[in-house]
Amino acid sequence: MVSQKVKIVNPTGLHLRPAGIFCQEAMNYTSKITFRYRMDSTANAKSVLSVLGACIKSGDEIEIVCEGEDEEEALQKLVALVENGFGE
Repeated sequence: MVSQKVKIVNPTGLHLRPAGIFCQEAMNYTSKITFRYRMDSTANAKSVLSVLGACIKSGDEIEIVCEGEDEEEALQKLVALVENGFGE
């Protein structure tokens, strides 16, 4: 299992478009991928509804957690995606 904290930098947070991009990228990996937010809440990174339900705003910090055979690659790609503001 690997994890890394990352700050949401895009101005609108994880609304529908970036949430969809995040989930599409997460679904490219066989690892179980979740993220922790607001102390002890967890969301499934492969579910758009779960990501949207987390109500992540700009400036919020999440911890991406990957567990499985391709966990390292998945974590690197997802962290880069968030740090680049989902292209916004």
